[in-house]
Amino acid sequence: MLRLLTASALLLPTAALAQEEIVVTGRGLPRALGEEAYGGVVIGRERLTGSASGRLDEILREVSGLQLFRRSDARSANPTSQGVTLRALGGNASSRALLILDGVPQTDPFGGWINWPAYYPERLGYVRVVRGGGTGASGPGALAGTIELASADPADLAGVQASVTGGSRDSLDSRASFGAALAGGFLTASAAYSRGDGFVPVIERQLGPVDRRSPYRQGSLSLRAVAPLSRDLELQANALLFSDERERGTAFTANSTTGADASLRLVGRRWEALGYVQTRDYRNDFASVNASRTAVLQASEQYSVPSTGLGGRIEVRPALGEGVEVRVGADWRALRGQTRERFAFVNGAGTRGREAGGRSTTLGGFAEAASEIGPLTITAGARIDHWRLPGGFLRERVLATGATLTDTAFRERAGWEPTARAGLAWRPGGAVTLRGAGYLGWRLPTLNELYRPFRVGADATAANAALAPERLRGAEAGIDHRPLSTARVGVTVFASRLEGAIANVTLGAGPGTFPGVGFVARGGQYRQRGNLDAIEVRGIELDGRLDLGAWSLSGGYSFADAEVRASGPASPLDRLRPAQTPRHLLSGTLSWRGLTGARASITGRYAGAQFEDDLNRQLLPDALTFDLAGGVPLTGRLSLEARADNVTGARVVAGISGDGIVERATPRTFWLGLRLGG
Repeated sequence: MLRLLTASALLLPTAALAQEEIVVTGRGLPRALGEEAYGGVVIGRERLTGSASGRLDEILREVSGLQLFRRSDARSANPTSQGVTLRALGGNASSRALLILDGVPQTDPFGGWINWPAYYPERLGYVRVVRGGGTGASGPGALAGTIELASADPADLAGVQASVTGGSRDSLDSRASFGAALAGGFLTASAAYSRGDGFVPVIERQLGPVDRRSPYRQGSLSLRAVAPLSRDLELQANALLFSDERERGTAFTANSTTGADASLRLVGRRWEALGYVQTRDYRNDFASVNASRTAVLQASEQYSVPSTGLGGRIEVRPALGEGVEVRVGADWRALRGQTRERFAFVNGAGTRGREAGGRSTTLGGFAEAASEIGPLTITAGARIDHWRLPGGFLRERVLATGATLTDTAFRERAGWEPTARAGLAWRPGGAVTLRGAGYLGWRLPTLNELYRPFRVGADATAANAALAPERLRGAEAGIDHRPLSTARVGVTVFASRLEGAIANVTLGAGPGTFPGVGFVARGGQYRQRGNLDAIEVRGIELDGRLDLGAWSLSGGYSFADAEVRASGPASPLDRLRPAQTPRHLLSGTLSWRGLTGARASITGRYAGAQFEDDLNRQLLPDALTFDLAGGVPLTGRLSLEARADNVTGARVVAGISGDGIVERATPRTFWLGLRLGG
């Protein structure tokens, strides 16, 4: 009997735990206490699933001060031009903002750009954009800010949801998802496929016989499982596969990307641990078009760019009492990649071969503390990173004979980068919050920037294995006001100095032979990647939202005055504006949602004029576009949807080549389809 009572006493807690409901979240640790001190914007699920474009890269453009390197979207732009930045820091296709999905960095391991077609908005619960550099806990690379993507939870993806939409130029968008409870947790799966004949990128008055439409075909599959391991511990497993194929409007301009990602995250009450792997392979053809656009020849073939990324992260938040929070942790990321190319084509065949690439690793530790004292929140943190660039190489050979032309092994480099950020938020009373912050950030050059020369049309750009990391110093001050529970407006002023900014620096013009690229024809520009002295930016950002019953109005505006500081070979750029950085960005969305489920929205975007080139000689005019979206329920779960991109048919100039060929972004596009659930 005594043994039976003892056994029963031991089993009682286990039985009580088994009967207690365990709630899984699928999220990481809660938002940090100190985040209130940094200016940020949240894009909710309603907006993610109700936009006209249905594409994440276009939705993000609604955040004031956020831009991609090119104005084209991810159906027509070259993937290598799809880097993201904020606050007019400029770019050269590599991202200067840190994009993470459920804690995992998403930049391409070789090039630093973003494969936007992999991230369909319906898979996401929300997007949080935090402007400013130096975010310690998310890892290095957040010069301009951090874009946090969070996967949708089971309530968002419960049951079966699907949509099929047809659009202009034989376009198709189809998406499906399924979510269900499983073993105390949940499982979600989603698939997406889109295709289209595309449009002719070159403007009408410059068209020639070689110009044609730019078709695309893109698809992805995502799987996610979340399971409780105990009352205070859950396991999250993510997997993502995607494929992206595009053409750029002539023969010999096809490109494709394939990728596979997987991650595991353990989330406890006060800690989390994450591990992930990423694989990519990219190919790209390059064309040479004559001046009359009557003939096109293959100029080079980047037939494979395999790359991998491995990483891990751990964070702990010890219990220190109410109103106090401490975050400590470490992260590690290792990247490997190389480009394999054929170039110097003669009679349709490459005569030279090139392989270039290497590895990079970063290992960092961070600590951050925040305290809430009445109406005042104070936060400060720092991190230290050690980086290495081993194994860099450039090899070129004659394909017919195998004779070596170049065989360079670049010396290994390494260093330490300390960064920090601090801020405060004060709520003096009512619905007003005053905040201020200062930060330091850094970014390691990508393998693409370090080792790979490239050509675009007649222009040629040499790599630079001696590039130094970019370093940013910045500060901001702002005010958030909530006059009503359904209204919010925020204003932020900021100043940033990006030292060692990596840019493509013009050093000469063709015809001629130049180091690192060889011959450049007449009309072409010779450039080399280099570290500028600095890019200095001062500006202001406004964000707001108003909800009145069925109606909502949201928008943002940014003004940024950016200037290059340059000397030496780059001195002609001194006091000029960085390429691809408009002074003004404005967006606004007016939405309506009826009681029966009907909905409608109109979104307007304005981008000020910007320069295509670093010498400020080629001006891209400003652009104003409007998008429409609407839906009408047909049954309880089925609705009819209609959308229109660039409904006014405005010409949006996306680029100008060295010989003056003008490329446009997406023209007017109409969509009509059906949606089940969601």
